[in-house]
Amino acid sequence: MNSDVAIEVSALAINVTIPDGLRWTDTRRGEEFTLTTLNVRLLPDGRLAAKAYGRPTAGGRGTYVSFPVPDRPELVALVDRAAGRAGELWAAHRGLT
Repeated sequence: MNSDVAIEVSALAINVTIPDGLRWTDTRRGEEFTLTTLNVRLLPDGRLAAKAYGRPTAGGRGTYVSFPVPDRPELVALVDRAAGRAGELWAAHRGLT
């Protein structure tokens, strides 16, 4: 590839498991969900955006529905640490296999 060609990265996202002690529940369409995963995206301006996903508390697969992440210091810290760790992993990549 010609090094003069600009590389456009359209998205950077990571999935982060929410530790048991930080999980919470939320309700959507009358069904309670336990939130277990964060999807964290790096926005073009360098800020982070996060959404939470989980499974119905009553069991089953349920639907793939996103929930807002509460503005709790421990969740903000989790997102920050996860983004930093993802950056370390990307920087240390060993190329395409």
